[in-house]
Amino acid sequence: MELPDFMSYSDKFSPKGFVDKISKVAKRAGAKLVYSALVLYYMLQSKNVTVKEKAIIIGALGYLISPLDVLPDAIPIVGLSDDLSVLVYVISKVWGDVPEDVKTKAQEKLADWFDEDEVAEVQDFINGKFTADPS
Repeated sequence: MELPDFMSYSDKFSPKGFVDKISKVAKRAGAKLVYSALVLYYMLQSKNVTVKEKAIIIGALGYLISPLDVLPDAIPIVGLSDDLSVLVYVISKVWGDVPEDVKTKAQEKLADWFDEDEVAEVQDFINGKFTADPS
């Protein structure tokens, strides 16, 4: 799947729009998407974010909350896969700069909305995706 030009969605981002969207789709979207979105959202609020990182984060979060997607969110199962792809792509670009307090804050919020198994699954996903294995 080719990623859309998510920077064209940067004007769609707003903190209220983000919170509204996440609260509506949290369970349907799954813990991976929600964790990815929360990390980017909290990172955007961090003081240690470069202008370039802010721009791509705002573009990705704007794409997430925009009603116009490559795959409409209303399509069961696959409707949010493009959103997850964009978020994971952006996280892969900024992961090395994500402060531990941002990761912790996102995990704590995730634990409010999901059960322990789903949170553990996200942790396994993140460790497998973004943590380099030295062996």
